[in-house]
This record gives sequence, structure tokens and C-alpha cells, in this order.
Amino acid sequence: MKLISDIETALWNQFQTSKYRNVRFYIEKWHKHNDGYNFNDYWENFTIYEDNNKNIDLTKTLNNIDGETLLKIAIDLGVDTPDFIPSIPTFRNEIKAEYPSASSTFESAFKKIESEPNIAIGLANSALESIVKEILKDDRINSKIKNNKTLYDLTSEILKVFQYFPNSDMPDEIKTIGSSLLAISQGIEKLRSDKTDFHGKTKDDYKIEDSIYTYFVVNCVTTIGLFMNSYYKTKFPKPVVESEAPTIEEDILPF
Repeated sequence: MKLISDIETALWNQFQTSKYRNVRFYIEKWHKHNDGYNFNDYWENFTIYEDNNKNIDLTKTLNNIDGETLLKIAIDLGVDTPDFIPSIPTFRNEIKAEYPSASSTFESAFKKIESEPNIAIGLANSALESIVKEILKDDRINSKIKNNKTLYDLTSEILKVFQYFPNSDMPDEIKTIGSSLLAISQGIEKLRSDKTDFHGKTKDDYKIEDSIYTYFVVNCVTTIGLFMNSYYKTKFPKPVVESEAPTIEEDILPF
């Protein structure tokens, strides 16, 4: 019910003019039906209700839309979905101030999950690359890696910095998880390179067009990004700047 309320608020705020008409046009994007020859043959995925003035009754309409479609609408509108995909709103909020470039890229990815799933994967890959690059710029890390390195190389470097992989004193199980993170990053990078429009495709090349895979990849990106940023802030906390006591000139002392 809260998700429906949030979607409704976001939709009314989406349009500044002709709100009822534009909201109806937007809802109709998600409305599917067949052209049955009689009433018994007709099918639709949800009903668009109207009020007495023939305007869309948005509350009633949203309440009869299935959960999967509601989730897709929420993501398309940029509405947080903590009860459904908990890591995404947390990730969005955490990187907004600390990694503005990555945040902007991820917001674009988030909004394209449904409309352009293969582009969303490429953008999510770029957002994670941006976060890792920013962390490696820390003078205390002293990384020598070049800016043109890909997600796989960047992840390999940061896992070495964090001493998770490959040579560390940590238990083998932890090192296995570290190597798995590296494999995930490599998989995301290969998807971006081989299965999206980022490197150009011909009509015979396979391209990801099902958003279910994109949801999976984007969730992987948020999980890895949250871990890396959290571990970085724990091991390399920002230096505390001590404020200097104000100096008082002798000739202005009141005694």
C-alpha cells in the first residue's frame, strides 16, 4: 500500500500541466490488452478506472495493478523500493554525496532497467568502475593503477589493497569470497562488452533484452559497491581536522 501511495505521489508530481491527461498516457504505457471480438475474448493486464468526470481514477487503477508491474513502474519513476530491492535505495543514498559522478551514472542505469535493459547494464558497470577509481585515488592507498583500466582490473587492485585476494593472512574461505567478487566483476564487464550496445552490435549478435537479467546485475553492482565503500570507510576513515583555537590580540584585551 505504501508503494502504491509513493507511486501515486510521484506520478502527480511528474507532470506540471495537463496532469490527468499525461498521467493517463503514462499508465497506458503499461496497459496491455488483446483485441477480442467479443467480451468473452477480451483480456487486459489491469483495468484503467475513471471518475465521474471521465478522468483517470489513479488510486483505484493502481490498486488493481499486479505487484510485478507496480515494481517496474516504481523503478521507472525513480521511486525507492526498500521492501522489494533493499540494496538499491541504500546504495543510491550512500553514493549521492560521496561519489556524484557514479551517482549520476547509476541513476541513469536505474531508470533504464525496463526501457533499455542492456544499456542499464553498461551504465551500472560504469558506476561501479567510477566508485572504485575514486577509492583508489586516496593518497593513503597509493595505487599505481591507470584510469583506463576496466572493472576487472580495478576490482583486482582494490581487493589487493583490502588484502582480500590473492595473498593475505585471511582464512581460505574469505579469500574464496574475494576471488568470487573478482569473478562477478569480470562477468559484469564481459556482459557490458559482449552483450550490450556499448561496444556496438550487429543484428545477428546476442543482446540482453530481458530486464530480469538487468535486475540481477544491478543488484550485484549495488551489493559490491556497498561492501567496497563500507570497507574503505572502515579501514581508511577520513582524517579528523582539529579546529584551531581563535587567537586573541593582546592590544584588544579588555584588561
